[in-house]
Amino acid sequence: MIVSMTGFGDAATERSGVHYAVEIRSLNNRFFKSTIKLPDNLSGLEPEVETILRKRLERGSVTYVLKMRLDSAEAAYHVNTAALEAYISQLRNVKGLDGIARIDLAGLLALPGVCSEPRDQSDEIARHGDVIRDLSGKALTKLDDMRRKEGESLFGVLLGHLNSIRAELSEIDKRAPFVIDEYYKRLTQRVNQLLGKAELAVSQQDLLKEVAVFAERADIAEELHRLRTHLDSFEEASRKGDKAGRKLDFITQEMLREANTIGSKANDADVAKRVVEIKGTIDRLKEQVQNVE
Repeated sequence: MIVSMTGFGDAATERSGVHYAVEIRSLNNRFFKSTIKLPDNLSGLEPEVETILRKRLERGSVTYVLKMRLDSAEAAYHVNTAALEAYISQLRNVKGLDGIARIDLAGLLALPGVCSEPRDQSDEIARHGDVIRDLSGKALTKLDDMRRKEGESLFGVLLGHLNSIRAELSEIDKRAPFVIDEYYKRLTQRVNQLLGKAELAVSQQDLLKEVAVFAERADIAEELHRLRTHLDSFEEASRKGDKAGRKLDFITQEMLREANTIGSKANDADVAKRVVEIKGTIDRLKEQVQNVE
């Protein structure tokens, strides 16, 4: 069954005073595109996270967000007291600042070299990596479940469009035999009107030759057969393929090509009206297919 590219999955846990939360969202895109948001101290995990996402997701715009909260003293940044004292000493030595400016502690802490993270990045990845990988897998499983449910719902919509096109083709089948007969009648009447004024006549054989040429030019049986074949292929790919998006997009293009040919060859107002309905439905199919992985 087809899979939608739209979905959401999350997972959270708490280990040794650290709260972890992973959220993954996906939207439709012709290709795979990831946006990964990690805490600064774990930015080195980004390539690995992208690899995990690529293994599970074929296409789509994917946003991955990791949030962490440390409820312990370890979360405190290290204050470099020597650097802080050096900044204060230098500021006090600046002439003219006494009585004019006050030293702001928050501003001092933001100066380069005063505050640093409690661990280096390699320590953080080693400490948190396994938990993050586990949560990423669980969030992806929830995302995949939602995408499959969306795919089932989307399949129902697509199947409705296919049946609408089949119904229009059945009506065109009923109408097609009368197109030639009506052309023969119109041609005979028109020729008789024109030649009657000139007191001339045209042979029945000549009329039949003209009608035969028209019948061959207006024959849409092959196009109707091909369009029905495309409809069957579309339905089969939707039922069997969980990564059928690109194939379905190609099939809809072929559908539209056959529908255009039917409209141009039929030379009948009723058929043309039904072809317009078919083309509109194919456009809706194309739009829906853009969300299939």
